[in-house]
Amino acid sequence: MKKKVTRKKTKASRSATKLTALDDILKVDGKLEEFEAIAIKEVLAWQLSEAMKAGKMSQKRLAERMKTSRSQVSRLLDPKDGNVTISTLQRAARMVGRTLRLELV
Repeated sequence: MKKKVTRKKTKASRSATKLTALDDILKVDGKLEEFEAIAIKEVLAWQLSEAMKAGKMSQKRLAERMKTSRSQVSRLLDPKDGNVTISTLQRAARMVGRTLRLELV
């Protein structure tokens, strides 16, 4: 007869004092500002893209209205490309009937 081996499951301790917020981890690693900048660019690209869809505007048409190239608009809509000026964002927002609002908090 085989002896059955049973293992007791141990519960991991999850006290609130041991939990760390992602912001805290990123701050310690010195990457919080970088991740915040990426998140802001992703949101702006998404909002611009949604406004273009609502207005049935193509990248080509936005480029024409902004008097720029389609590749510039493509970079503007690329959430991974963070190298976009405030004036470019303002022009793009205006062309889709929106305004750009920045604030320090």
